Amino acid sequence: MDAQLKRGLLEVCVLAAIKNEASYGYRIIKDMKPYVALSESTLYPILRRLEAADLLTVSVTEYNGRLRKYYKITEAGRARIETFRFEWKELMEMYRFVTREEGEHE
Repeated sequence: MDAQLKRGLLEVCVLAAIKNEASYGYRIIKDMKPYVALSESTLYPILRRLEAADLLTVSVTEYNGRLRKYYKITEAGRARIETFRFEWKELMEMYRFVTREEGEHE
């Protein structure tokens, strides 16, 4: 898969993982695991890019004597998910075209 396309898809997946409640790195990976394989070395650069783009915010809270970063989606992040959902419909039409059987007309 094209690296840029995959990067964009993973960014939207991370936003979707935190769309209902703030979360932290390990939990994001765990929540995504049934759908997407994601390592810490991939996740944290994505989180930094999303924060820099104001698609999420970060807060630090103490948990069991350690500091934990929590990531929360912003309105701009929610808008990015909605844009993706619209774009995905177009991509699926392209996919159907590319994968249609020879001689098949819709």
